[in-house]
Amino acid sequence: MQIKLNVVMVAAIAAFAGSVSAQELIVKIGHVAPTSGGIAHLGKDNEMGARMAIDELNAKGLMIGGKKAKFELLAEDDAADPKQATAVAQKLVDAKVNGVVGHLNSGTTIPASRIYSDAGIPQISPSATNPKYTRQGYKTTFRVVADDVHLGGTLGRYAASTLKGKSIAVIDDRTAYGQGVAEEFVKGVDGSGGKVVARQFTTDKATDFTAILTSIKANKPDIVFYGGMDAVAGPMIRQMKQLGIEAKFMGGDGLCTSELPKLSAGAMGDGQVVCAEAGGVEGEQKKGMEDFRAAFNKKFGVEVKLYAPYVFDSVNLMAAAMVKAGSADPAKYLPVLAKTEGYKGVTGTISFDSKGDIKNGALTLYTYKGGVREQIAVVR
Repeated sequence: MQIKLNVVMVAAIAAFAGSVSAQELIVKIGHVAPTSGGIAHLGKDNEMGARMAIDELNAKGLMIGGKKAKFELLAEDDAADPKQATAVAQKLVDAKVNGVVGHLNSGTTIPASRIYSDAGIPQISPSATNPKYTRQGYKTTFRVVADDVHLGGTLGRYAASTLKGKSIAVIDDRTAYGQGVAEEFVKGVDGSGGKVVARQFTTDKATDFTAILTSIKANKPDIVFYGGMDAVAGPMIRQMKQLGIEAKFMGGDGLCTSELPKLSAGAMGDGQVVCAEAGGVEGEQKKGMEDFRAAFNKKFGVEVKLYAPYVFDSVNLMAAAMVKAGSADPAKYLPVLAKTEGYKGVTGTISFDSKGDIKNGALTLYTYKGGVREQIAVVR
């Protein structure tokens, strides 16, 4: 009798456990960034932003369609390489992720976007700024930062109008991001009556810039603009100093990081660098960003490098769309995500236009003093 009762109890417990697990919804969020290579510090920053969002969502016990959602992060490294990016994109599709946040670079985000589009999986890039990304006609592509047309053009106008640059040299790393932002910068300079006196090219893996900087020096530039990332910009600033080039140094969000002073090995003069981050908060929104940075530092023991807050918002945007749609099925929550309007994130208010671009995207202009990044202004 006792044995029979125990068997009945075990069966009842198993049935109860089964019903509980049946009420749990597993939601897989893919994240891709370069966590190896020259800009691994930025990729790891992104990944930590994603982990922070996932942990907070799970702590909240979010309900989607009447089921408790359990979020899982599938993190991949694309090493900032387009070929590796498409390989990990296919891996995430095969794993049946519900959405993807990434990639970091435009050069990896754009080729990967076709794979996600073919699979119908929503993709939010927290940092890819090349305009082409959202202009391919895909319904699955979104970004939470302003694009290069806005970023590069604003910097170009600032160089010519505010900094009064008379002799401007431009260098880019030939990546989709670097070349794109440099071209828009040149348009901004030209439209504001400035003059570009030299165009030079390097790569995102280069370490020696003596030849191109010596060539530029002959033009006596008062501003040098670099389209690329901080891992190359830092050594370039150091070599400019060695060659006696006393020009201001400008660039986009890729070099506008807390790591730049360290990467330039102390060669950066106060106020020498002017850069722009694609995003920005003002007034009451500043507290949300400050709180995020403090919580990030407490959780991981490091400061935010650059894009982590945008990754954090991207993951939460997807979750909010799933809750509103009552489903984590990409086909069901994608139309809701596309209609995002007035979402209050730590990076500001997010609304998407018909292409998946952020509406009225802000830019924050920065300089560096005493090795610390200092805000100049938020512009739109």
